[in-house]
Amino acid sequence: MSSWRVGAEHELKITGLSHEGSGVGRLNNRVVFVPQTIPGDRARVRLVHVKERLAYGELLAILEPSPDRRTPSCPHAPLCGGCQLQHMAYPAQLRWKRQQVLDALERLGGLEVEVRPTIGMEYPYHYRNKAQLPLGRRKERLVMGFFQRGSHEIVDMSSCEIQHPSITRLALAVKRAVQELGIEPYDEVRHTGVLRHAVIRVSFSHGKLMLILVTRTRDLPRGEELIARLSREVPELSSVAQNINPQVTNVILGRETKILWGSEYLLDTIGHMSYAVSPTSFFQVNPVQTKVLYDLVRDSLPLTGGETVLDLYCGAGTIGLYLAARAGRVIGVEAVAPAVDDARRNAQLNGITNAEFYTGRAEEVLPGLIKKYRAVDGAVVDPPRKGCDPVVLEALAKVGVPTLVYVSCNPATLARDLNYLAGLGYTAGAIQPVDMFPWTSHVECVTLMSRVKK
Repeated sequence: MSSWRVGAEHELKITGLSHEGSGVGRLNNRVVFVPQTIPGDRARVRLVHVKERLAYGELLAILEPSPDRRTPSCPHAPLCGGCQLQHMAYPAQLRWKRQQVLDALERLGGLEVEVRPTIGMEYPYHYRNKAQLPLGRRKERLVMGFFQRGSHEIVDMSSCEIQHPSITRLALAVKRAVQELGIEPYDEVRHTGVLRHAVIRVSFSHGKLMLILVTRTRDLPRGEELIARLSREVPELSSVAQNINPQVTNVILGRETKILWGSEYLLDTIGHMSYAVSPTSFFQVNPVQTKVLYDLVRDSLPLTGGETVLDLYCGAGTIGLYLAARAGRVIGVEAVAPAVDDARRNAQLNGITNAEFYTGRAEEVLPGLIKKYRAVDGAVVDPPRKGCDPVVLEALAKVGVPTLVYVSCNPATLARDLNYLAGLGYTAGAIQPVDMFPWTSHVECVTLMSRVKK
């Protein structure tokens, strides 16, 4: 009987990690991905999904642990999909994240670039300022938490080591109140019920909480009772909003959001800046490391006070506004109109008058902006995981932007885009990884690109 089949069991030596945080072993020169393992483990594994040259396995037992293996302190770690590396010592995570960037540059970008050691957190716990918690039923019991790894089964949360403690406290209060008031959770199979998600945000600097109740229906039964109860039980709660999402979709938020009670937004600070965070705003989820990241961006650009700086894929303008005190003019571009509204509000909140924000796709808006402003002295690009559109990079090169800071959340597309920029006459300086998401497989990078070819 073939050993390369679903159900076959093998002993594997784990020698690497995938970009998703699964251990990687080899069986007769074919790759096997095994969640919950790390390099150095010797493990007993059962194959659960088999292709011609690779397979996915489930961990049956650790026969010999890696020196970097730790016992997860979170009770939900074996099932929850929120963290992939709870079983890996934190210093080893930082080393692996640097290696992940090196491997992407070499294999996907064909580049030899210095990658500095990953900047980690002194205290890598309770760093998240936002949680998106689905609700459902299991055997008539209300469950609320995170999706199980690789499925839509909800892991019923009792604690979380990466969320701010106030988020967990409000989440448990919401769950109790919803259960006792008889508000029906969403059933994604039948597309019935009312409450789909509870999205919770916290201001690290002010300690205030915002709750966004995502509903399938416009009506929220017993909503006033729910809000009254939560505001009594959790005094830090300062805002409750409702987001209406009637679609059959995995997308969490719908198009319509309204404030039901309290403030329209939370105020939070990063460094010297204050930001207004509305229910649907994009705001970095780790404010401690965000300051590290933004300081790196600011210090990478040679700003003396008179320069024109582009901030592309700018979101709520957080990076551009952080730079504004050292620049002559900041020009932000963002495709999501509500985010541009947030950026303008944040400029006003901080008394910044030298920042302008435009709505549109960067590749469509940028050529016109370059014609309008002509001389551009620097640019920051902070694209989504899919990276930059080549039209954006070509437009920056065409106008001869001398310095370009690339902020990346995906080493693979970073490597691709740095290779493309090299062909346009730019050279990469040292890449600085920043650990924005301890205990997960994600890593952020900051890279300064300098134009060497006129």
